[in-house]
Amino acid sequence: QVQLVESGGGLVQTGGSLRLSCAASRSIFSIDFIGWYRQAPGKQRDLVAAITSGGSTNYADSVMGRFTISRDNTKNTVYLQMTSLNPEDTAVYYCLGRLNNYNYWGQGTQVTVSS
Repeated sequence: QVQLVESGGGLVQTGGSLRLSCAASRSIFSIDFIGWYRQAPGKQRDLVAAITSGGSTNYADSVMGRFTISRDNTKNTVYLQMTSLNPEDTAVYYCLGRLNNYNYWGQGTQVTVSS
């Protein structure tokens, strides 16, 4: 199993940037897939960006070119660098780790973008 802890959320103005962190309790190489999801009030939880153990990445169309997912293997941490934020990015951001076809979720971190 794996525990995931997100951090880095907060309040930012439109056009600002934030970097979210997802710290894993084991080597991220051992985790098949790590994704950042977000959920706004009254909406479903959607994939924002993901990275596989092999390093392949994918992004939702709405964040392409603005968000970047990366990892630091020495810290067992995956990052989500978010730039050019707008109010539509306001949500709770969750980290998911998929290991042996089982999904593990973090507790989430709130991102609020003011207009």
